[in-house]
Amino acid sequence: MKKRTVLCCAAMLAVMLTAVSLSAQDAEEIVRSSRDRIQADSVYTRSTMILKAKNGGETRRVIEQFSKDGPRGNRVVIVFHEPKSVAGIRFLTMENPGREDDRWIFLPDRGRVQRIPSADGSKSFVGTDFSNDDISSSDRGADLDRHSLLREEDLGGNPCYVIQSIPKDSSYQYSKMVQWIDKGTRVCHKIELYDKKNALVKTLEILRLEDKDGRLSPMQTRMTTHAAGTYTQINVDLIRYDAQIPEGFFTQEYLATGRSR
Repeated sequence: MKKRTVLCCAAMLAVMLTAVSLSAQDAEEIVRSSRDRIQADSVYTRSTMILKAKNGGETRRVIEQFSKDGPRGNRVVIVFHEPKSVAGIRFLTMENPGREDDRWIFLPDRGRVQRIPSADGSKSFVGTDFSNDDISSSDRGADLDRHSLLREEDLGGNPCYVIQSIPKDSSYQYSKMVQWIDKGTRVCHKIELYDKKNALVKTLEILRLEDKDGRLSPMQTRMTTHAAGTYTQINVDLIRYDAQIPEGFFTQEYLATGRSR
C-alpha cells in the first residue's frame, strides 16, 4: 500500500510538472503569435503623436514610420516632420536575432548620425513616454523572455490571456511585463511594465483598432508614465501594408540626408 501511494504521488508529480511545462510553452506561443499576427513585408504609417504633460498641456508631432523585413529581421525608420523643434529628426532600428537591436539617430542640431548604445535603452525616445527599447518592443523576440500564464480574464469585453514575461537578461530595463492578449484575435490590448523594484511604472494600451486590408490594426495607442502623470498617444492617420519602401531608407546615409539612392 505504501509503495503504491509513493508511485501514485510520483505519477501525480509527473503530470503536474508536464502541465507546468506545457503552460510555459503555450504562454510563449501565445506571445509569439501575438507579435507575428500581422503578415506584411512592409508597413508605412503617418501619425499624429500627442504628448500630454502633467499640467494638462499638449504638444503635437507629425511622424512617418517605415518598416520592412530584411535578411536578418525587421528594420524601422521614424521621421519627425512637425513641429519645427523636432523636424528632421530621423531614427533607425535594425533587428538582430539572438542579440540586441542596432539603433541610430540623426539630430539636426548636431548635424551627425549617432549610434544609440544598448545602455541607453531605458532613456526617453525624443522626449516621449516611450523609451528607446519600447520603440522596438513590438518586434521583441518571444525567446528573450520567460513567459507564464497568470490567468484568463475579460478586458473591455475581450476575453484575454494574462501573461507575465520576465526578461532572461537581467540588464533589460524592466523586471517584468504583463500582457493582456485577446484569446481570439491575438491582439495585445494592454501591457504593464514594471521596474527593477517590481513597481508598475508604465502602461501601454491600444485604444482603437480598425480593419485595414483584412488586418486588425492598432490605430490609437497610448503609453502612460504613472509617476510623472504624463502620456504619449499615437494616432495613426494613414497606414499602408506591403508598401514599396526603398532599401536605401534603412541606412545611415538616409538618416543624415533624408534622401535615398
